[in-house]
Amino acid sequence: MRSTRQRRAVLDTLGRCRDFVSAQELHALMAGAGSTVGLTTVYRTLRELDRAGLVDVVRDEGGERLYLRRPTAEHRHYLICRCCGRSQPVDAEAVEQWAARLIEVTGFAELEHTLELSGVCARCRPGEGDEPCRQEPRLVDRPTCTP
Repeated sequence: MRSTRQRRAVLDTLGRCRDFVSAQELHALMAGAGSTVGLTTVYRTLRELDRAGLVDVVRDEGGERLYLRRPTAEHRHYLICRCCGRSQPVDAEAVEQWAARLIEVTGFAELEHTLELSGVCARCRPGEGDEPCRQEPRLVDRPTCTP
């Protein structure tokens, strides 16, 4: 994948985010920092980064794709809070072993899989008699990325 100014800007901004962000959130962060990269370019770049294995992608409850820069060459699985969007990587070695066994048993090659785990984190978990999600749902201006 060719390195361009736009790709570097998207990767740099994404690398400062500790939780998954949408393309629109990422674009807003970039625009707020003075970047002139357009929203269409952000979407296209994220799609290319996904194909290149440089980002992890999950979908929120509404089906929107959310992105996080992949810290290693291997893909990871995450537990995502349905209330605040906080993410936490989880050990999913059993899933990887199961996928490897499926290749052997079925004869399929280049097997890909998606595993999405969501719940309510301790900060958002309601107390007795409280409504779930004490925090506001995912907001564009939530502090998930460092300047």
